[in-house]
Amino acid sequence: MQTKFISYVRVSTQRQGQSGLGLEAQRIAVSNYMHGRGELVGEVAEIESGRKGTKGRPELARALADCKKHGAALVIGKLDRLSRDVRFFLEVIDDSGVDIRFADLPDVRPSTDEGRMLLIGMANFAEYEGRRIGSRTKAALAAAKARGVELGVAGPANLKRNVEERQAAADAFAGRLSGLVAGFRARGLSQRCMVVELNAAGVKAPNGGVWALVQVQRMLAHVAK
Repeated sequence: MQTKFISYVRVSTQRQGQSGLGLEAQRIAVSNYMHGRGELVGEVAEIESGRKGTKGRPELARALADCKKHGAALVIGKLDRLSRDVRFFLEVIDDSGVDIRFADLPDVRPSTDEGRMLLIGMANFAEYEGRRIGSRTKAALAAAKARGVELGVAGPANLKRNVEERQAAADAFAGRLSGLVAGFRARGLSQRCMVVELNAAGVKAPNGGVWALVQVQRMLAHVAK
């Protein structure tokens, strides 16, 4: 008799859910895992923040209940889609009474001592990674706020401010090279020759790399302002 499976897929934001991209990747992982392992009898999808407790995961609760009802195992596309919270993760795999599998760790079973130890280590890393992402996001938001960006506002005011900042930076960069450009022009150099001269002199392009023709053209446009 084939093993029955129910899949659980989750994304953390409404935008990810609407795009379908995050869900689709998880479905592909589940599909790859299922080859020769049994029958997929259902799917449960959830869209939520991932930082809530059990009550904030109603679809997960439904998936676990369905598994018990149909005698099925629960397969999850990726370990951190169950949770990035170690305590919650352990609560589910230890207390749910359901056989849980992870498509990204196909040979690991939480029902074995070795599998449980490995999964706990992976869950700890997922929580650490989640905290790092949160810290970087907070730092980026604080920096944006310090620049005058209105957080949570995606309108033209913020777009205009960001464009103005980039233009000002490009103007300042071109201004530092204006003397060099004047020398190139006095020698009658073409734009392609300017590319060669700048790279030969070790002058870095605005992106920190080597110069290309389009970058010289943009720089000359800023110098001409």
